[in-house]
Amino acid sequence: MPKPLDHALMARLREVLDGRRATEPELRRLSEEADGWARALQGQVEATERRLSELTADPASSLTEIATELRRVDGLLPELAELRITLSRLEERARELRTEWLLQHTRVRSAATRS
Repeated sequence: MPKPLDHALMARLREVLDGRRATEPELRRLSEEADGWARALQGQVEATERRLSELTADPASSLTEIATELRRVDGLLPELAELRITLSRLEERARELRTEWLLQHTRVRSAATRS
């Protein structure tokens, strides 16, 4: 069976998405970890789909084997979808945080040049 979604990673992602401040390196690291996890899940889905194709093409395949692979992909697809949505939300949150930082930095520079 596939390894379940990394709950610690999802917890960190949710904290940032729920408004916790995050540094640029932390945002990059979270994005890279989540992207890596998504790639691994996508690979598992593709491998399972290939296995299903092989099993369904072989009349000697047992229904038990097919059912096992169907359960596997049935567990992977929602996890992959959740992770992709979370990654998209993380990208939006990163843009928000970067914009806030740039605005704050611009205000500080403006104040400094007026002094």
